[in-house]
Amino acid sequence: LGFLEGSDPKLKKEVLVVTGHYDHIGLTTSGEDKVNNGADDDGSGTTGVLMLAEAFAKAKKAGNGPKRSILFMTVVGEEKGLLGSEWYSEHPVFPLENTITNLNIDMIGRGDKDHASDNNFVYIIGSDMLSSDLDKIGKKANKDYVNINLDERYNNRTDPNRFYYRSDHYNFAKHGIPVIFYFNGVHPEYHMPGDEISKIDFPMLAKRAQLVYFTAWELANGLKRPVVDKNDDGTPKK
Repeated sequence: LGFLEGSDPKLKKEVLVVTGHYDHIGLTTSGEDKVNNGADDDGSGTTGVLMLAEAFAKAKKAGNGPKRSILFMTVVGEEKGLLGSEWYSEHPVFPLENTITNLNIDMIGRGDKDHASDNNFVYIIGSDMLSSDLDKIGKKANKDYVNINLDERYNNRTDPNRFYYRSDHYNFAKHGIPVIFYFNGVHPEYHMPGDEISKIDFPMLAKRAQLVYFTAWELANGLKRPVVDKNDDGTPKK
């Protein structure tokens, strides 16, 4: 855990959580190369979390830190059932009611077959599931600062791939905390030894990390936290 305290006396009790998972699936039993490296899944996301932590720390040192606090968290056990983030959501360091959003970075260093000639895209999942406020903030940050193509084809609770339920953001969403999941899709080396650092597209990784950074910046400095939408019966969405 890396904690950056906010600068505003009132708003600093509110916490933005940025996550990525640093575990992978270990060794395989067949083939000459038995090491599943996990460079994209999720070395890229872990790198993204560290990049954001460094950038925000430098901003604070320069006297321009965020008003709200930010928790940078790399979790373990994602590949075994989102265990690390589940543990945190059940034993939070900071109260969940003060957690304004989770930005989850899981695989941002590659492309997929549907974007073979496009190195300017990222899938976003969940941004409008609980909070239309968050969806607007994230998309405005992209338009104002990054201008990357946002692919939302998997942004559906009933998508057969079930990506919304398959990464650490879900353990925040199920507690009613707004989330955005940043993802590059699957590729032939997904969960294979071939997921190596030599195949990482570093400029694309950096641009996606910039999108998360600017979204985090807007969330940490906005006048109000994202409002959770209501169901038809008036209860908060989950």
